[in-house]
Amino acid sequence: MTNKMLKFVSVQQRQPEKRTAEDRRADFDEIYTDFAPAGAVEQASRCSQCGVPFCSVHCPLGNNIPDWLMLTAQGRLEEAYGVSSATNSFPEICGRICPQDRLCEGNCVIEPGFESVTIGAVERYITDTAFENGWVRPTRPFAERAESVGIVGAGPAGLAAAERLRAAGFQVHVYDRYDRVGGLLVYGIPGFKLEKHIVARRHDLLVESGVVFHLGQGIGSGEGELSFDALRARHNALLIATGVYKSREIGGPGAGLAGIERALDYLTASNRRSLGDTLPAEAQALDAKGKNVVVLGGGDTAMDCVRTAIRQGAKSVRCLYRRDKANMPGSAREVKNAEEEGVCFEWLAAPEAFVGDGHVTGVRATRMKLGLPDASGRQSVEPLEGSSFTLEADLVIKALGFDPEPLPQLWAQPGLEVSRWGTLKVGQQDFQTTVPGVFAAGDIVRGASLVVWAIKDGREAAASIQQWIEANNTAPAAQEQG
Repeated sequence: MTNKMLKFVSVQQRQPEKRTAEDRRADFDEIYTDFAPAGAVEQASRCSQCGVPFCSVHCPLGNNIPDWLMLTAQGRLEEAYGVSSATNSFPEICGRICPQDRLCEGNCVIEPGFESVTIGAVERYITDTAFENGWVRPTRPFAERAESVGIVGAGPAGLAAAERLRAAGFQVHVYDRYDRVGGLLVYGIPGFKLEKHIVARRHDLLVESGVVFHLGQGIGSGEGELSFDALRARHNALLIATGVYKSREIGGPGAGLAGIERALDYLTASNRRSLGDTLPAEAQALDAKGKNVVVLGGGDTAMDCVRTAIRQGAKSVRCLYRRDKANMPGSAREVKNAEEEGVCFEWLAAPEAFVGDGHVTGVRATRMKLGLPDASGRQSVEPLEGSSFTLEADLVIKALGFDPEPLPQLWAQPGLEVSRWGTLKVGQQDFQTTVPGVFAAGDIVRGASLVVWAIKDGREAAASIQQWIEANNTAPAAQEQG
């Protein structure tokens, strides 16, 4: 077949059409329209098929990107999906929410002089087309195995591991304290980046594959919870993939005022509202409508918060970040989208106090300047004397990152060792914790990170679990799933 590649010299980079800022401020639908088939073929044909594909090198999953771009350019979409899904359990999700500008697209070798290949949107197009045509099928193992694996956490790491373990024939049970599958994919990431039916579609597929979900099932010693020891007795091996949900706090005068909220609480309330859930009384106030909103932080969670507040009808939305735009940890593409939608950024500014009498009315901040690089190479920040200013605020959202919950204490498992950051310690190669037969993957090991890293960890942990069970010749566990 004729090679249809290397068209970057004659075809300009193009993303799928983006809805106008005015339109997308009115709802929580995804902001990009679907690629037309001709558009996807044309953009895929821009790939240079380079000898050393830095897009793949800088993809945590090592996706064979040039291969499925070439197959797309040649119209061989079913084969393209086969190549894409061979290394990625959820390519339609990564195509939507991965920060491609920092990973694959940001390392495209044609970028000097030409814009990078449009990778993420083509990845999304391939998998959405595969679903439409029935090419995505439930996992069917060649042979069933008697051994079972329990997975704690139905987020991306846990789901990726469940898919791989089921493909190997294990009996897989996934436990999650929430009422839906997906973790932060459902409750933390807004619909304008990832519509929830995309996650539900994968949930249905895993159920068809034979994965058993135990939703609303917490682990611990509280009422209705399952003890960790009882969970271990049910299964031959366990995988902990709980993620990190403990929000980092900020101190200073006025930090305890009402109206200062955690980012995850705010995003969860918004997502539940969009899903049609009835919110408890304490969550009903987590609405930005008619309010002056100030978001603290510069990562992707902060971008999710400011863009959510815009859609809720906030009077004003400002993002306060202590470094400049070039040093912001969030995706540059997300910052641009936020600016288009009406978010104002206060660069080089840090909060020093919160103003109010019972309820917050403002954030007092100080201007910052960049100093010398620290040990990591990142520039330090220093306050500018006499530069204080106050931003009016009825709602302040803290998007300062997340830390792990103290699982050894919550689960009465002192043998589960943690790092100095509170993440679970695991073997560098096998993902096994300090408790034999108990593995861990995703953010609970590496700290708050990207979904694509969680998928990679989940897939690799699944392979290690299989090796461990086979090496230990573990007898089938009791399957009392009451």
